[in-house]
Amino acid sequence: ARAPRWAVAWKFAAVQATTRLVGVEFQVGRTGAVTPVALLDPVEVDGAVVRRATLHNQDEIERKDIRIGDTVLIQRAGDVIPEIVKVIAANRDGSERTIEFPERCPECGHALERPAGEAVTRCVHPHCPAQHRQSLIHFAGKSGLDIEGLGAKKVEQLTNEGLVRTIPDFFRLDPNRLARLDGWGERSARKVIEAVAQRKIVPLAKLIGALGIRHVGEVTAGALGEHFADLRELMAADREKLLAVEGIGEQVATALVDYFADPEMGAMLADLDRLGLAVESPDGQEKPLAGRVFVFTGTLQTISRDEAKQLVKSRGGQVATTINQRVTDVVVGDKAGGKRKQAETLGLPLRTESDFLALMAALDQGEFDAA
Repeated sequence: ARAPRWAVAWKFAAVQATTRLVGVEFQVGRTGAVTPVALLDPVEVDGAVVRRATLHNQDEIERKDIRIGDTVLIQRAGDVIPEIVKVIAANRDGSERTIEFPERCPECGHALERPAGEAVTRCVHPHCPAQHRQSLIHFAGKSGLDIEGLGAKKVEQLTNEGLVRTIPDFFRLDPNRLARLDGWGERSARKVIEAVAQRKIVPLAKLIGALGIRHVGEVTAGALGEHFADLRELMAADREKLLAVEGIGEQVATALVDYFADPEMGAMLADLDRLGLAVESPDGQEKPLAGRVFVFTGTLQTISRDEAKQLVKSRGGQVATTINQRVTDVVVGDKAGGKRKQAETLGLPLRTESDFLALMAALDQGEFDAA
C-alpha cells in the first residue's frame, strides 16, 4: 500500500525563512482554475532562491489573513514547492493592503465563477487563451504524451511564435522553422521532430490522459483504456456505457460525453487521425475475461488480494469493490462476510480461491472458455 497504517514516517523539519510579500498575480490553469501566486522579495530557502509561492485559493488567503506588504514565514513543502506558513503580524505597520480576488479572468476578461461547495474560482470561458495554452503544455508534458524536448517553456515559445495553435500542430512542426527559433538549432529541432514521431502510436490510456478532459486523471484514463478497445469506441459510448466502467461516476461520465459531443473536439481528433496518430494495441493478446467483473471477499491464502486483482485485469476483466448487478464472479476466501450474503441473495456465482486459480491457469493454457 502507498500509505500503510502500521508505518510512521519521521522527517526532518522543513527549512523556513522570512521575507516580504510584495505583490500577487493570478494564474489561470488548464481547467480554468484561478490560482493566486505570491510575489516575494527573493530569499534563500534550503539552497534555493525563492521568489514566488502559491497562495492556493481565496479561502486560504482569508484564513491566514495574508496581505500585500506583510512579512511572511515561508517553507518549501516537501522540500519542493514554496508556500506561506503564516504572517508575522507583529511586523505590520499599517501600510499592508488586502488581496482583492479578481471578478474577471486576468487572461480573457470573462466573468469568473466559484461553484457552490468548491474552494476554487474558475474561468468557464471555453476559449480562454490561458486554458488553451496550458492544455497544449499538458499534452506535450510528462502527464501527457511526454514528448522529449517540449517542456513548458518550449511550448510557450512555440505558441507565441504561432507554430502551435492546436494539439495537431505538434505533428505539423517544420524542423527548418524550429531551427531558426531563438535558443534552438538544427540538432535540437531534429530531436524534437523525432520525439514527436515516436509519439504517433500511443496507448489509449496515455492519449486520454493527454487530452486533459475535465475530471479525467491518470487513474480514470487507465480504467477507460482497459475497458475500451480504441478511441472511436470511447467516443461513441453513451452515459450508460461509461457508468458501467469501474470507478466512473456521474461527474466523469458527463464530462466525457460533453467533451466528445463538442464539434471542435471532434474536428481536432479527426485531424489527429489524418496526421497519423494511432492508438497502440495493448499487447495483441486475447482478453478472455473481457466483460467479466470480479469481487473478492474474505482472506486469500495462496496469493495476495492485489495479485489476484492483477490476474483478472491482465486478462481483460474488471475488479469491483461492491456487490451489484454488474458483478459476474465473486471469489470467496476465508471468513467472508456480508459480500458473500449479498452475492447469494442476488444469485451470483461463487468461486473458492482454488476455483479462481484453476480458472486463471486454464485461461493461460487456452483450455477454458470464460464466456
